[in-house]
Amino acid sequence: MTQDQISDARRLLAQKQEIVIFSHRNPDGDAVGSSLGLMHYLRDEGHNCTVVLPSDYPFFLRFLPAVESMVIFDNDPPAAQEVIDRATLFFILDFNSFDRIDKMAEGMKDDDRPRIMIDHHLFPEPIADPIFSRPEASSTCELVYEFIRYLGHADRITKKTSDCLYTGILTDTGGFKYSTSPTLFRTTAELLLAGTDAYKIADHVWNSQTEKQLRLLGHCLANRMELLPEHRTGLIYLTKQDYEAFDIQRGDTEGIVNYVMRMPEYMIAAFIHEQPKIVKISLRSKGNMDVQQIAKAHFRGGGHRNAAGGASFAPLGSTINRFKKQLPKYAAEIEAAYLEFNNQ
Repeated sequence: MTQDQISDARRLLAQKQEIVIFSHRNPDGDAVGSSLGLMHYLRDEGHNCTVVLPSDYPFFLRFLPAVESMVIFDNDPPAAQEVIDRATLFFILDFNSFDRIDKMAEGMKDDDRPRIMIDHHLFPEPIADPIFSRPEASSTCELVYEFIRYLGHADRITKKTSDCLYTGILTDTGGFKYSTSPTLFRTTAELLLAGTDAYKIADHVWNSQTEKQLRLLGHCLANRMELLPEHRTGLIYLTKQDYEAFDIQRGDTEGIVNYVMRMPEYMIAAFIHEQPKIVKISLRSKGNMDVQQIAKAHFRGGGHRNAAGGASFAPLGSTINRFKKQLPKYAAEIEAAYLEFNNQ
């Protein structure tokens, strides 16, 4: 974050604004946590501020303060559009291209109202100014904290803000396993000093599953997991029929991909699931194994080194086979990452 960028942000926030915070479709803990965390800070500073999301948030995030105040475009387009129409300033959080917000982006390209982006994904598009982008950061929540600190207001962070930001950091790092750094842990310490109870947040995040979700997990591990030990890779898949049989809703599959990572010999995990019109793929990895390159090269996706995703318009079976066929190309890289990760 340059001094000029901070000056631009200070100028925009120097007077009371009607602010709308956008985040991406199918929002995760980082998207919701960063949006609500920034919202609480901006409201405390005297601004009117509303979070508008394209689609609903996972059930396990219902404990976050003022989560019910968010406006969901899919649920009530007129109400969302009314909020957007009266905005004088937009924040773009946890995404960096307009295609991540679908219909909400209509008209935004030619809209001259100011926009500020805070995001940690690669290759941000020029859809805002200023843009605060640091791909090596653990999460957008970490960057929201940095943004507030650079404004000189770290001491104004309340428990509501810190609870939201800590939740996004916890979920996007997989419980402090991915993308960690000394800077991240210093940030986390400051959030704890602001009043966040780490145990309670972790309990809400990791221990909020329903009976249906547990039975779905059992089905995935018993019937939908395929291991490819020669490539140190495991995959879990779900069909349209699985979605109907288990009445799978948004958030029900959260974290399933990570179970493959519990086996020490495996470096890559894939979760491939069939949607009505598309097949989605989520990838996870350990150490220096870069799954972002696989998502980008073969599934029109992207993300981070250890967590990435993409999509396919081919049938589920064809998509699974396509994923398997790519693995030999990365055999040397997988093995090198495994040996380095295990200090061999």
